[in-house]
Amino acid sequence: MNIQWFPGHMTKARRKMAEDIKLVDAVCEVLDARIPRSSSNPDMAELTAGKPRLVILNRADLADPGATRRWGGALISRGFGVLETDCKSGRGVDKFPEAARALCSDLLARRAERGQTGKTLRVMVVGIPNVGKSSFINRVARRRAAETSDRPGVTRGKQWINCGNGIELLDTPGILWPKFDDAATGENLAITGAVKDEILDIELLGTRLMLRLWAEYRGRVAERYKLRDGDEPDPENPLEIIARRRGYVVSGGEADTRRAAIMLLDEFRGGKLGRVTLELPE
Repeated sequence: MNIQWFPGHMTKARRKMAEDIKLVDAVCEVLDARIPRSSSNPDMAELTAGKPRLVILNRADLADPGATRRWGGALISRGFGVLETDCKSGRGVDKFPEAARALCSDLLARRAERGQTGKTLRVMVVGIPNVGKSSFINRVARRRAAETSDRPGVTRGKQWINCGNGIELLDTPGILWPKFDDAATGENLAITGAVKDEILDIELLGTRLMLRLWAEYRGRVAERYKLRDGDEPDPENPLEIIARRRGYVVSGGEADTRRAAIMLLDEFRGGKLGRVTLELPE
């Protein structure tokens, strides 16, 4: 699948982010723990102008824990701070202030030498659409400070949020980048909901997800959809078998594979297939 999605408002948001970076001390990048590489904007190094960066591996509750540990090690080796979170339950979010201060320890030491120990630490929070950035901010702030939605592209404009613990967050709109480097990146973003479903071939996307899950997490698929020993999805039409198991059949007895694709994507995104990671560090 060759998926590209870059709405016009993202160009303006990217330009504004480049302007606002001088106002902050560090950057917090929220990633989807199921696709850390695909959900990391390759333009971020340039946009953040060398600021210290803390990576939030959000939705860690939905990701394979072993894979998340590997990603954490890989990111730390690149010089990033790393924090695993689940913003729906709040797990891990309470560690953010400590992680942010550790990331900025050199800056805070210099401030202490100048007698500026009470100065607020300002952190820009960035991330692609629908990665849980606003939910993370609300958890850190302990109030509804940022607008949230399960649809990509909701946050608009500049929002400063005082967390009340010497840290101030700058919320930014979720932005992608003008062209995905490879088809796998676009596919991963589409599967996890970072790209609007309205522009996608949902049945083809569901087919691709089914093939990947069958290759890597066969037991989960078999258990969820009550596949019996010997059941094997047709490589040409892998959605048919789960459509029939769920009773998705149209007139004439044909399997409703489009409905099966929508169901599979919804259940994957909702964690009903267990903890799944779609890519590993090199």
